[in-house]
Amino acid sequence: MTKFILNNKEITTVLPQGMLLLDFIRYQQNLKGTKIGCREGDCGACTVLLGELKDGQVKYQSATSCLTPLGNIHNKHVVTVEGVNMEALNPIQQAMCDTGGTQCGFCTPGFIVSMAGYCLSDAEPTQQNAVAAVDGNICRCTGYKSIERALDKLNVLLADKPGQDATTFVTEKAILPSYFISIPERLKLLQASANGTQPKPAARFVGGGTDLYVQQHEAMVYADIDFLAPKQELKGVSLNSDTCTIGGATTVTQFASSPIIQKAFANVQQYVELVSSTPIRNIATFAGNFVNASPIGDFSIFFLALDAQLEMRDGTSTRNIPLRQFYKGYKTLDKQPQEYISKFSFRLPDANTLFNFEKVSKRTHLDIASVNSAIELVMNGDTITVASISAGGVGPTPLYLTKASAFFTGKTLTEDLVLEAIEIAQTEVSPISDARGTDDYKRLLLGQLIKAHFIKLFPALQIDKLLTLAV
Repeated sequence: MTKFILNNKEITTVLPQGMLLLDFIRYQQNLKGTKIGCREGDCGACTVLLGELKDGQVKYQSATSCLTPLGNIHNKHVVTVEGVNMEALNPIQQAMCDTGGTQCGFCTPGFIVSMAGYCLSDAEPTQQNAVAAVDGNICRCTGYKSIERALDKLNVLLADKPGQDATTFVTEKAILPSYFISIPERLKLLQASANGTQPKPAARFVGGGTDLYVQQHEAMVYADIDFLAPKQELKGVSLNSDTCTIGGATTVTQFASSPIIQKAFANVQQYVELVSSTPIRNIATFAGNFVNASPIGDFSIFFLALDAQLEMRDGTSTRNIPLRQFYKGYKTLDKQPQEYISKFSFRLPDANTLFNFEKVSKRTHLDIASVNSAIELVMNGDTITVASISAGGVGPTPLYLTKASAFFTGKTLTEDLVLEAIEIAQTEVSPISDARGTDDYKRLLLGQLIKAHFIKLFPALQIDKLLTLAV
């Protein structure tokens, strides 16, 4: 049994928890404002808000309902475009009308919902933050400038919001319906009632579902699933001495907003913006990214360079395994069917440690990589004492480049050293030609990304020499 609030209506359903929220909204509740577009999380036409009770307040995030199973919305508030309607057009809708922000209209509900989420967030009302709030919504008609003008109008309305409770502000200003004020107490009552159906021991594990539901959404509807994403004990970022531990069900958004991570990785926001979009980052989990075993999994590459250690749990026991030993072959893992990743840990970079992540894809944002790479370097002056380089898209699994990493150890950094290391890295990879590029192109990209690491981390290097010499 799944219980949640849909707009202003309390829902109790015994339908399969593997059913997609999109299908429940449209076909069970007849709310047709939420559109079926790509069913892959790309277009944003199906965007909803998910509100979760935290410390007495409801925090809202946008999510792609085409990738969200019912099992992951238990005890939450789901908001569709119908849930932001008022007697007349609300100010968000009016801004879109005034600026010509809608043409064919198919994408408009998703934009409206994402903009409502922006109003309900704690983000400062700036153009950058407003545009980021709709980065998961695609429009084929407008060219986006009219939508940007609508966002500018919205920022004027939100100018006095900073420092105030967002929900109180938007309801008092009649930006969103007044029923939002009652949601915290209603969710408390909902949580006090019986929980959803307990999973069976042999259940299939699902985190955010952002990959599984792209490829297997029909098969997942009636699957026997243990939903990990709602389990708070599997979430969070903590620090013990110099070791950072992250729960397997922690989302990318939670990771990027952690003060621990922001302090250790100054460019973390730039890195995560290269990975999917805001609605997907809001629900995608790290354990899911690792277990997906994609050869171009962005965070698999990220944490291979950081030598992350996984904790595997099967309900009765735990074991630890380095991420570098987790991938045995294409989509083959050192994992038993009853195991899941409960958490993982890694050593945070210190003052002598440098880190960088690079990615090349056909689109800068909201696209999978052609090749991606990460590097961690421990420096003693100009000497590299430890090097760790990883790369994706150049083999059947996410790769840790053992030979190239070892080659740097104990050597003084020079431009020639970088170029020699690239030649060694080429001996470790076996890219194939596919839709994302030929094998030769991917080899070229690998070399260029390794150069990019050093250009960014060491501005004093002779950049022209690195850029002009062949791989």
